[in-house]
Amino acid sequence: MKLCILDNDILEGHLADQHASFGAMFIRLFERVGARWTADVFSTPRGQYPASFDGYDAVLLTGSRADSFSDDPWVVELRRQVTQLLQQRKKMVGVCFGHQLIALCLGAPVGRAPQGWGAGRMTYDWHRPDLPHSADRTEISLLASHQDQVFELPAGATLVASSAFCPVASFTVGQEVFCIQPHPEFQEDVSAYLLNKRRDLLGEEQYASSMESLALGHEGEHVARMVVAFLEGG
Repeated sequence: MKLCILDNDILEGHLADQHASFGAMFIRLFERVGARWTADVFSTPRGQYPASFDGYDAVLLTGSRADSFSDDPWVVELRRQVTQLLQQRKKMVGVCFGHQLIALCLGAPVGRAPQGWGAGRMTYDWHRPDLPHSADRTEISLLASHQDQVFELPAGATLVASSAFCPVASFTVGQEVFCIQPHPEFQEDVSAYLLNKRRDLLGEEQYASSMESLALGHEGEHVARMVVAFLEGG
């Protein structure tokens, strides 16, 4: 399988030194769970796209500090490209910002969550025991970092995961689209870095509880196995 990763942020400082890019994090994640794929990474804030998506079996959209509903020219162009890919029924995965942007292109409302930041380890109800590696699953815990949310399930989509804080935390559309709000590619040091960066925004109570939650671990590799099976299936 050949994967196109549309990397929607440019990491800086510690994160760049330790992890290079969101795209690189995903490549390492899929390698850890045994995927034998080739992958190309394109930086959408820098205007990078493949000359054609035809040579790729699937496209993955990473997270971003940007808003999926932004009028920034590079985000507008990304929405245009994604809308075309959806019309072509290209297999796609969206994570965090990517999850929101795909939902927006499918007509769902997306915006700033009135309940504030989702941060640290968060647990979600799991609604899709029919998905690969999910037969006995009722919930899942992953690392999150977001202040925007998908407010309603897109038309034609099926809910995969939800919580009281984030009612549309994951969804699928047919056999083509798998979207998820939290970050399966994150390691605890990435979450800790972002929590420290946003400490004043979060307030001491949420900051402390979110930092403590990181010690409980997360199930990012389990989600990666689901994504691999989803993309390779059918």
